[in-house]
Amino acid sequence: MPNVALRSIVQGCSLSEAAVGMNIHQGDQVNLHADQQTYQVIGVDGDHNRCWIRRWPIDPQGGSPVFEVSLQQIAVSVS
Repeated sequence: MPNVALRSIVQGCSLSEAAVGMNIHQGDQVNLHADQQTYQVIGVDGDHNRCWIRRWPIDPQGGSPVFEVSLQQIAVSVS
């Protein structure tokens, strides 16, 4: 399976799906294919096709735990 993450000079990584391209960077707000919740990107590892996210906005009572997902789980939005 090809790795769709491309290294770039800027922090984060570039993803491409066919004709649709998307850049993911630390601090970005994204959605997952599995649900329509909003998440904040905490970190990106393009070499291993992973990123760390937390639910956004942060829960004021106990914070929002950070968890790791595959970059393929990030929903690509078409502008």
